[in-house]
Amino acid sequence: MVKYTLPEMPYSYDALEPHIDARTMEIHHTKHHQTYTTKLNAALENCPQDVQDTDILDILGNLESVPAEQRGAINFNGGGFDNHRLFWNSMSGSGGGEAGGAVADAIAAAFGGFSQFKEKFSATTAVIQGSGWGWLVYNPASKAVEYKSMPNQTSPRTEGLVPLLGCDVWEHAYYLKYQNRRPDYISSWWNVVNWDEVEGRLAAAS
Repeated sequence: MVKYTLPEMPYSYDALEPHIDARTMEIHHTKHHQTYTTKLNAALENCPQDVQDTDILDILGNLESVPAEQRGAINFNGGGFDNHRLFWNSMSGSGGGEAGGAVADAIAAAFGGFSQFKEKFSATTAVIQGSGWGWLVYNPASKAVEYKSMPNQTSPRTEGLVPLLGCDVWEHAYYLKYQNRRPDYISSWWNVVNWDEVEGRLAAAS
């Protein structure tokens, strides 16, 4: 069986200050991401060997292969595990600014320009009901990027989409610093987006 472990952070917990505070990052990583990891492993233990031996990315892309009684747990915890791996690496203390290169071109083609994309992403993500994520994704069918909001921890991979950049709007991602001011958190989050990482994901996907 594939046994998943909590990935190490690519930077210190205070690296994203003042935009995201160190205490939030520490709790988010060591408590929340750890819980998704632990519960993913527990759910996989109750699955057939062929599922246990399949990488979580392939499982999320084919949830019908998972027994019905474990499907919800793997959708939630497997999505949470992978979403957070992507999330940490999508940010950098030296991030921010606008996308460049192929990402900028793809965004311009899909949204009309970076400012239009940023406005749509921010506004739509801010009003997600309850907990969830706002995503920039690549759609292999249309060979274009799209915006996609997803509930809870459900991964865009479950809909055949490749996640490129995600903003976590569960309250635990921002509440210590921003309380109920989700739009303020999203506005500040743009200052730490690691566009080089997003560029690499797009290149791999397309």
